[in-house]
Amino acid sequence: MSERIATVSRNTNETQITVTVNLDGSGRLDCQTGVPFLDHMLDQVARHGMLDLTIDAKGDLEIDEHHTVEDLGITLGQAFAKAIGDKRGIRRYGHAYVPLDEALSRVVIDFSGRSGLFMDVEFTRATIGRLDTQLFWEFFQGFVNHAQVTLHIDNLKGFNAHHQAETIFKAFGRALRAAVEQDPRMAGQMPSTKGSL
Repeated sequence: MSERIATVSRNTNETQITVTVNLDGSGRLDCQTGVPFLDHMLDQVARHGMLDLTIDAKGDLEIDEHHTVEDLGITLGQAFAKAIGDKRGIRRYGHAYVPLDEALSRVVIDFSGRSGLFMDVEFTRATIGRLDTQLFWEFFQGFVNHAQVTLHIDNLKGFNAHHQAETIFKAFGRALRAAVEQDPRMAGQMPSTKGSL
C-alpha cells in the first residue's frame, strides 16, 4: 500500500497555514495555531482518528480567531483530499457515537465527492475559553468544502459546552478513521456503483 501522506500550504493576507496529514498514522499531533482550545480539539481528532497531523498556523489573532479557524478547516480538507487520492479501496463511510459524562454526540461522514455540512448543535455557552463556539461550524464547513465530503454532526445531549465540543471532535476523528480505512475486501475497487467519487 502506498503512503497516504500529504502536505498543503495556504497563504493569504489573513493567515499562513501548513498542514501535513498521514492517514495511516499513530495518533500524533504537532500543532501550533495560537488558539489553545482548538489545539486541544485537534489533538482529539488525531488521537481518535489514528492520524498524524502536523499543523503550523499563523493568523490575525489580534482581530479574532475567525480567519485562523476557518482557514485551518479549509487547509485540512485540502490535505485530506490530496492524501486520500482517488478513494479506491477505502470504506468511504464512517460514523461514531462518543459520550463524555452528560454529553453525547454522533458524527457520520461520507467521502462522496459532494460537499454538504448538516450540523445540529446548540452549544450551551457562546464561548469556550476565548473561542467563539460559532467558529466550529466555520471549521467544519471549510473542511467539508475542500475534502468534498458529506458530514452530519449531531450533539444529542449535553449541558457543558466543553463536553459538547469534545464529544463532537472525538466522534469526528473516529468517523474519519473508519471512512478512510482500507477495506481488504474491496481489493482496490471504487466504493461506488458509479465507478468514481
